[in-house]
Amino acid sequence: MAAEQGARRGPQRGNLAQGVIEALRQRIRSGEVRPGDKLPTEPQLTAEFGVSRTVIREAIAGLKADGLVEPRQGAGVFVLEPPLPGGLRLHEGSAHLLSSIIETLELRSAVEIEAAGLAAERASPAQGARIRECFAEIDAVIARGEPSDRADFAFHCAIAEATNNPLFPEFLGFLGRRTIPRSQLAEVGELPEGYLAQIQQEHRAIADAILRGDPSAARSAMRVHLQGSHERYQLLMELGRN
Repeated sequence: MAAEQGARRGPQRGNLAQGVIEALRQRIRSGEVRPGDKLPTEPQLTAEFGVSRTVIREAIAGLKADGLVEPRQGAGVFVLEPPLPGGLRLHEGSAHLLSSIIETLELRSAVEIEAAGLAAERASPAQGARIRECFAEIDAVIARGEPSDRADFAFHCAIAEATNNPLFPEFLGFLGRRTIPRSQLAEVGELPEGYLAQIQQEHRAIADAILRGDPSAARSAMRVHLQGSHERYQLLMELGRN
């Protein structure tokens, strides 16, 4: 019963955080809050939106991942200059969310499969350690029962960095964290049983191939991972039609 209640609370909290994100994003877009301005404090936002501090922290983390704000230690959270025109921001306001997720996975496949191969060829020891660290962080947040989409995005960004071609991490930065399908689960639905374990098994295969310097295996593992996600969300979309 406790597990079922927890499963129900997860999507609810995700919806609350998304509501805060959209409200603050609208203030930034409208110019009500300008680049360089400081956002209200965490207690002020908690009182304004009537949500917990955890929800506010998730919302700030989401805005940070999208490049809209920057938390500064001891000073607060500040609004950044807007992304350059043409920067890709996917899924915002999409009326066909699952279709958008699938389309984004296809786009990611076109870039990230090759990125994995280049990372296997070019990763420095420090970059390899970063990939390993990001993989371990996904394990840690899953063990704590926390959302793992941010750690997942960091893992893919670490691989992009390891290509030593700045356009690969720039591409992922344009796409933003919301391209990780799990960041959309508040809108899509609950995770199928065993989903996270399967994802981590795929991540492990990618990381292992990169760390042992095997480009062919790295490309293959990334292809399995992204195409597997494509198939899982395609199934979700088909079930939604029935």
